[in-house]
Amino acid sequence: MAALFLVMLFEYSPLFYITLIFVCFVVTTAVILGWFVWDIPVIIRNSEETESGVPVQKKRMVQVTNPFALDVADPLSASVTGRISLKSHCIEKCLLTTYWGCSVQKLQEGLQKHIYSSRIKEPNNLEEAIDGEYLHREQFLIEKERTDKRYSQLPKNSLIKDFGNLPRTRYPLVAMLTLAEEEDREVYEIVSLVTVIHIPDEKYELTCRILYQYLLTAQGHVYDLKRLFISADDHSLPSAKPSEKDERTKKILETFETTEDLDSHDESSKDCVVCQNAPVNWVLLPCRHTCLCDHCVKYFKQCPMCREFVRESFALLGLPVRTEMQCGAAEDQVENQMVVDDWGDVDEEEIHNGVNEWLEL
Repeated sequence: MAALFLVMLFEYSPLFYITLIFVCFVVTTAVILGWFVWDIPVIIRNSEETESGVPVQKKRMVQVTNPFALDVADPLSASVTGRISLKSHCIEKCLLTTYWGCSVQKLQEGLQKHIYSSRIKEPNNLEEAIDGEYLHREQFLIEKERTDKRYSQLPKNSLIKDFGNLPRTRYPLVAMLTLAEEEDREVYEIVSLVTVIHIPDEKYELTCRILYQYLLTAQGHVYDLKRLFISADDHSLPSAKPSEKDERTKKILETFETTEDLDSHDESSKDCVVCQNAPVNWVLLPCRHTCLCDHCVKYFKQCPMCREFVRESFALLGLPVRTEMQCGAAEDQVENQMVVDDWGDVDEEEIHNGVNEWLEL
């Protein structure tokens, strides 16, 4: 019926088909150019005009103090049949409580209870949360800002030589740091540190190491701490004796009162991944990639590194932000500066050549 109706319209009015084709052409062109506010990929429009109409929420970040630090002092000598040496550092008086053979399932359930119901601020709270599912418990008092070692071990009469085959149902050791004084728990946002430690035994001889560390806050949050690794390139290692050319370049920069670091031009990791012209200054959440500058962050709904949708972002206010205007002003200042110092063996032509080389970097 629809086909017959269209044929009849064409016979009586060919203008109808011309109008229909024209309307389809206009709609298709509008979609391609991105005139509508639809979530359709923009193909032709300039990237500078693609600023998101829906602003990403900027999360307000506050600095908190972590009063706890715990590490294994002598991992090579630790064993289930022997003992383990724990080294802690606390800025307040704390309690170190160790739980041997703690149930894996009960510990994870206890961390969930901290989020949804009870707060684990004391050792008794953790023991109630895990329903007492552990084999042996020890407790030590850690004085303020002391770094003494504490030795923990199973009783000699326990006859425990291992914790079973993999996958295991019990952690070899769970160490918990809590604030000893009640008034300190009201001051600090972080109230306890739970550390899961692997200890070698007869059935699993992997070297003693920390498996997990959880920071528990008074607001019911649990943060999984990760180990921090940094690059061991030439910049982080002791540098060799500077050459005569480097000393001369440094003298030139100091004379022109510039504050640029000589190595700052080689640190490409600090440049924005999009424009490569400004330092990164924004952290994207939830992926936590730090890859955009102040100018480029407003053009992206997705992280340019992992394509994760950006829900929130916050600025690294501690990083210096240098705009193009400031860069131009610095160059003009260098060009217009009058040099009146005694350069020794460096003549005037060599000075200007050195400055021009630095500006072209």
